[in-house]
Amino acid sequence: MTAAPPTARAPEPPRCAEPPRYLISDLCAYLDTYLPPDQIREFYRAYLFGAEAHDGQKRKSGEPYIYHPVAVARILAGMHMDYKCLMAALLHDVIEDTDIAKAEVAATFGDEVAELVDGVSKLSQIDFGSRAEAQAASLQKMLLAMTRDIRVILIKLADRLHNMRTLDAMRPEACRRISRETLEIYAPIANRLGINRVRIELEELGFEHHWPWRRQVIHRAVQRTQGARIEMISAVEHALRETLAQEAIPGSVEGRRKHLYGIYRKMRDKQRAFEEVIDVFAFRVIVDRVDTCYRVLGMVHNLYKPVPGRFKDYIAIPKANGYQSLHTVLVGPQGVQIEVQIRTEDMQRMAESGIAAHWLYKSGESANPAALAADWLQNLLEMQREAGNSVEFLENVKVDLFPDEVYVFTPKGRIIALKRGATVVDFAFAIHSDIGNTCVAARVDRRLVALSTVLRSGQRVEIITAPGAKPNASWLNFVTTGKARASIRSYLKNLKQREALGLGKRLLNAELSVFELDLEQVAAPRLAAYLDEAKLANLDALLVDIGLGNRLAALVARRLVGAELEELSAEARHEAKAHPGRLAIRGTEGMVVSFARCCRPIPGDTIAAQFSPGRGIVVHRSECRNLGSPERKRDRRLAVEWAGAPEGEFSTEIRVEIGNRRGALAVVASAVAEQGSNIETVVSCEKEGMTTALEFVILVRSRVHLAQIMRRLRRIPLVERIIRLPR
Repeated sequence: MTAAPPTARAPEPPRCAEPPRYLISDLCAYLDTYLPPDQIREFYRAYLFGAEAHDGQKRKSGEPYIYHPVAVARILAGMHMDYKCLMAALLHDVIEDTDIAKAEVAATFGDEVAELVDGVSKLSQIDFGSRAEAQAASLQKMLLAMTRDIRVILIKLADRLHNMRTLDAMRPEACRRISRETLEIYAPIANRLGINRVRIELEELGFEHHWPWRRQVIHRAVQRTQGARIEMISAVEHALRETLAQEAIPGSVEGRRKHLYGIYRKMRDKQRAFEEVIDVFAFRVIVDRVDTCYRVLGMVHNLYKPVPGRFKDYIAIPKANGYQSLHTVLVGPQGVQIEVQIRTEDMQRMAESGIAAHWLYKSGESANPAALAADWLQNLLEMQREAGNSVEFLENVKVDLFPDEVYVFTPKGRIIALKRGATVVDFAFAIHSDIGNTCVAARVDRRLVALSTVLRSGQRVEIITAPGAKPNASWLNFVTTGKARASIRSYLKNLKQREALGLGKRLLNAELSVFELDLEQVAAPRLAAYLDEAKLANLDALLVDIGLGNRLAALVARRLVGAELEELSAEARHEAKAHPGRLAIRGTEGMVVSFARCCRPIPGDTIAAQFSPGRGIVVHRSECRNLGSPERKRDRRLAVEWAGAPEGEFSTEIRVEIGNRRGALAVVASAVAEQGSNIETVVSCEKEGMTTALEFVILVRSRVHLAQIMRRLRRIPLVERIIRLPR
């Protein structure tokens, strides 16, 4: 085909309600309104290439497949995207769904278009264990491509929007799955990038297909209230226009209808009745300049009384996606609440198109969505580097996509936007990962607070750091932002790897010592052969595997010794099996050595240990029932002993039967503290007459320390009996 594209001008089509099929001639005519002819010719050449590649393919609806890429390009043309983005939209499925390779796209249309197409393509050549893993990996690939070129996500959003418009052709279960993914990922991404028009349509279509009955109920309820609402909206609109006219302020006023998913989400998230949500009438006033916005704010406050605490200035402090406007809630006619949004025409355009507006209107304002999106993309890169896998990365991204925000200040006055419910630790990681990793305390409005303190808008936050400080695993219980969660998990994971490496080396050397060898003396060819056989990258990977309990040090040692073992006498081989090397437990091994809660061993107890795959070593008291018989679990058993002077404190459990008197618990607690111990938990188990049984978990240094505490407790007159648990 060599036909030239038409160039007749066409008016801009409607934003959302588009026909099901698009003619390439109509699309080229529309592009002529803002692109030069040579770029339109390149676009048309991409169309011919895509049409030939998809020749013979049909969609689920039965229509030719090429209709879909043309529709995606049409959506992007409505955003006035550049011609290379539109070409990539036409070709976005050729790598994934045809025999065309990325190299061929690059040779024909250039590397820039090929990279955009590849960024949108799913990872279909790799086998995954589950649909969730495949979805997460493909989304991770797309989001990382987006960090290099934001147009990747714009193409994907347009692709998803057209797929949602034509979702009726899919099976019901596929409709629900795609709709849920749209509501959880794509609509929040559109919101995060400030593309409000696309976000609303994605939410409405997702709501319609995922919860059709709920949508129908809300739709009918809205319809029932429509008559009275129209009259009220008309009266308020007239009053606002009259006020603008009296002050000779040019501007427009329009009533703003709440979309159904917005109503549903507010009812669900804020636990409000339908009447409470629907009774708030919304209006938008659009004027020419920023200073006029504030003049109009004073006028509407003079017209209707404002509701205290319901004013938000998103012009002075824009939202994280670049959104700017003044929001105020007023008490209107008949006591009905009215929400008024006041913004300029530029703000309205940015609110509708967000990051997409950057290509047509180069804005130098501080709220430019392109600049704000760049900050978010940088966070995505950090989360990707610190996430363990694609599923964890996607989980962190989902956490970071919630729209509700609080705005807090650094000591130097910089504004930091965080999701609602964010804590001091979230703030620290939002500033920089190094600050989050080393924070030890914080001041909020000059007062010292706990790191778990939830922040509120307007607060001034100062983070106190210490060079040797490290993230705490307990922070994961209260942090809310994806960046903080990913950074903490990454640190703990790396810490565990380092601890596993050290423990693995100790375990392997302990087993090799039986053969009068150590790791340094193992023949390099034998070590290399074993690593190759075990499919391990290097010695460190082997030692980490041993430290985590995924591989038994005794078996590895015998394989590494190999022929040398055969040269040992029968008596020496028997000695090696009967008396394997013992591992000394110091108490400072970290996360790869844990102490069983069932028996709570402490220094001085006779101990044994078991390997727990992925966790490392679990130490028990030798008499613990959970160890099982040595014969049955010999392959998981490990010979251990306490080091000469174990460090730290160890938890143990005691049961105290005490007379039921007022203040008895305080007396016991005081005696425990007197002996240099701390009580972790206390539980009142049972009462028999005048006696109460209390079970304490306390921290001790050794059996000797525990004996001192028990002797001290026996001297209390109220104490009738004291035993260590389990018996």
